[in-house]
Order: sequence, then C-alpha cells, then structure tokens
Amino acid sequence: MPGAREIGMVGAALALTGGVACAVCYLMHKTQEPKKKVKDELNEGKNEHLHKATKTETALKTPIISEPRTAGTQVLVLGLDGAGKTSLLHCFATGSLEQDVCPTQGFNAVSINREELQIEFLEIGGTEKLRDYWRMYLGKARVMVFVVDSSDPERFPLAKRLLHQLLSADPCLPLVLLANKQDVPGARGITDLYEALDLGNLGDGHRLSVIGTQVQKGKSVTNAGVQDARDLIIEMMSDN
Repeated sequence: MPGAREIGMVGAALALTGGVACAVCYLMHKTQEPKKKVKDELNEGKNEHLHKATKTETALKTPIISEPRTAGTQVLVLGLDGAGKTSLLHCFATGSLEQDVCPTQGFNAVSINREELQIEFLEIGGTEKLRDYWRMYLGKARVMVFVVDSSDPERFPLAKRLLHQLLSADPCLPLVLLANKQDVPGARGITDLYEALDLGNLGDGHRLSVIGTQVQKGKSVTNAGVQDARDLIIEMMSDN
C-alpha cells in the first residue's frame, strides 16, 4: 500500500524515503495575473470544444466519445461544490489532511508518481458557472472520479442529472463514485446513493465502482475508503 512518503507537493520537492514526488498546483490564485491566465485558458478550451459543448438537451444526449478509452491521460475529478473533492485529492497526495482547504474556484491539478507511473489528477470546481467546462475535458480523461456529499440528500437529484449528462456524453468512461462525508451524521450509505443516482441503469458494460469515503482534518491515518479509492484509481490508470 502506497504511503505518504511516496508523495510531495509542487514547490516543495520532498526528499522522502520512497523517492517519489507528487506535485500539487493550484491554477487559480488571488493575484490578477494568474486569474487572467486561467480565464484565457478556459476561453481557449471553450473555443476549441465549442462543437462538443452545448446547453441543449438534444446535444447532451449525443455521445462525445463512443470508442473504448486508450488515449486518456488524466483522472478527471468532478462533483458539486462542497462535496469534498479538494480534501480527497489532498489525502490522495499526502495521506492525510493537515490543514483546511479552500473550495476550488477554477482548476486544481495534482500529480502523483508511483514507481514508473505518473498520474495526473484534474479537479474542476463544482459551482454552477464552472460546470459548463466539465464536458470539455472528458476526452482527456481515462477515469472519471465523481464525488458526492452523502450527507446532503437534497442535492442528490442535481448530482444525478449532471452525472448522467456526463456519462451520456462519454458512455465508455470508467467511473469511480465516491460517497464522501460518511462520518457526518445522517450520511447515506453507498447502497442508498447507488439507488438515488440511478446507477443501476448505466448498463452492464459500464465500469463502475462506488466507495464510501471520509476525510478528517488532523488524522494521521488515511481512511480505509480513501486508501481503497486511491489504490483503485492507480490500478485503473496502470491498465492499458
């Protein structure tokens, strides 16, 4: 099982026993220049994928990619705002959550190196204005991780609609669904979430995994669900 010593964060090359580095970079900062850079990148991506992205219901039913995935290089991490995507990525990278993290307002890129494998995670914020960009990056993904706040059932219908739109756009994309915040009182289990998101109608041919996760600040030992999710993603990215 990979440990925290295998990882590092961007800007601090950690000389750890495993000799493995993880790079974490936040592509949006509070300064004006990085904001402009990200804005330009988003505009370029929007123009490049304009023929793929549309808000009409008819277009959402049209698959972007219908062939088996072989060329994807990223793990695309999506989910509604507040689901806990950034905290989970932090735990994937460092093995624990030592400090509070701010909600992602744009992109959050994380690189994890394990032996000869380098895995690029790309998280896109879950606010309404950023959801239009989700579909633009499906073509670069080999695996999609969709994070749901299992303690907020009122938002399950919205999460369901957005998730099914993504899967309709790219039916061949493997999905790892993380039922996060399992430690919060009233959180729904993975069976309840499976039914609430209507995952049974995805079809037998769709590769789907549902894992319950929780992240607690200051815990030195990674939650078993988080570790299982990390190991599964590494295994999926290792497969040709």
